[in-house]
Order: sequence, then structure tokens, then C-alpha cells
Amino acid sequence: MRVHPTAYIHPDAVVHPTCDIGPHVVIEGPVRIGAHCHLGPSVVVMGNTDIGPECEIHAHAVIGDVPQDRKYTGAISYCRIGQGCVIRESVTIHRASIEQATTIIGNECHLMTCSHVAHDCILADEVTLVSGALLGGHVQIGSQAIISGNVGIHQFVRVGQLAMLGGVAMISRDVPPFTMTDHQGEIIGLNAVGLARRGISNAEQQDLKNLFRVICRSGMSHSRSLELAEELALTDLGRQFVEFFQVDTQRGFCRFRGKKSRSRKNLVPPVQHPPLAE
Repeated sequence: MRVHPTAYIHPDAVVHPTCDIGPHVVIEGPVRIGAHCHLGPSVVVMGNTDIGPECEIHAHAVIGDVPQDRKYTGAISYCRIGQGCVIRESVTIHRASIEQATTIIGNECHLMTCSHVAHDCILADEVTLVSGALLGGHVQIGSQAIISGNVGIHQFVRVGQLAMLGGVAMISRDVPPFTMTDHQGEIIGLNAVGLARRGISNAEQQDLKNLFRVICRSGMSHSRSLELAEELALTDLGRQFVEFFQVDTQRGFCRFRGKKSRSRKNLVPPVQHPPLAE
């Protein structure tokens, strides 16, 4: 292990001997850091934080600090970073605010400069946060989603797999998987480029297109469109798309551009499922 002489490592910390610890790094508390990690200048890692192997953490990042939550009273909570993550300059990731809960960053995530992950967030694998992206508490981000620069996401919002959020968008409601938003936070269509780059088959893409039209563009009631979409879904990705709308949501869903609606604000309401007629 290469440790710069100006670095501080707490006696309770467990740092793998293959790690590279740069100048003025502070590792405070019962931190665990896996093999072949690199911590750049002035990185701070605190609390009950686990960092997986092969992570690259750049200058002035702060990981595992106490949550910015007025309700937090010092309960033991955790922060976990997966394998192979890149955490760039001045990123902040806070541990959970609920006792025994965990803020989770999945494997192979890329968090660019000055992005922020608040308490109790859960990021799946291969999520990208572009510079300045800000996640409020309890946000959930699906695998391979891209959160563009300076996007702000409200507490308790869900963002589905392979979604792409337009730059500077303010996201206060759930974003379905495989979709794109514009800079105003409105759903504008499927993330066709992302689907193609990830090798999604033509049949799966067509299934998603059909379901998107039914749920997001048909003008039918939300419950009726979900019933029909459930019948029409032909692929696993299609069923995953429908299931996202069937899970109870605290925030409702983002506005779908072009969707006909009687609502003055043209917003899809939170999901409520009447029993299906037999």
C-alpha cells in the first residue's frame, strides 16, 4: 500500500494493502476500502462506509459524511460504494439518515464533478451522474440511467433503467425506464439511441414503442392504459416498463409531452390500481 505521509487513516479503518492513498486524504472511522482503489488528494471518507475494489476517487470528494437532514440525530447508518466506480472531483455522497439504512452506489457507476448523492439514495449499476447533478434524499436510479449536467431530482423520485434526463432539468416526479426527458423535465419519447447502444433487439424496441404509445400517448385513463399495456407486453423489457407504472409512487409521473389529458396541468396522477374484472 502506498500512503502519502500527509494522509490520515483511522485505526479502525480497514484499507486493502494494494490501495494508493494520496496526499492529505482523511479516512475517519470504521471505513473499509477494497483492493486496488486510488484515492486522490484531499479525499475524505467517513463513518460506516464500504468502498468496493478498483474504485477511482478524485480530489476533494467527500464520502459517507452525515446526512443533510434536520431529522437526523446521529443514528448508526451506512454508505456503500460498489466495484469499479469512478468518483470525480468534489463529489459528495452522504450516508443514510435512517437507523441501520444504507446509501447505495452500485457497480461501475460514474459520478462526475460536483455531483451530489443525498442520504438514503439507491443507484443501481452503471449509473452516470454528469457534473452538477443533484439527487435529493431517498431517490432511486435504475441501472444504466444517465442524469445530465445540473439536473436536480426531488426527494423520493424514481428514475427507471436506461432513462436519460436532459440537462438542467428539474425532476419532481418519477421518470419511467427507457425514456428521455427534455430540459423542462417532460417525457419526450423513448431513449432510442441508448437502447440501440445497449444491444436491445428490434423486437424489444418495438414492444417498448407500442407500450409507450398506449401508456403515454393514447389519452386513455391511466388505469385503462395499464390494463391494456399489461395484455400487450410481449417481452421482459416490455413487462418491466409496465411494472414501473404499477408500483406505488410517492411523487406521480412526469408529464408526457403530447399526451391528451383533462388535467389542467396535464400530469399523470399517482398510480392507483382498481381490481381487474374477471
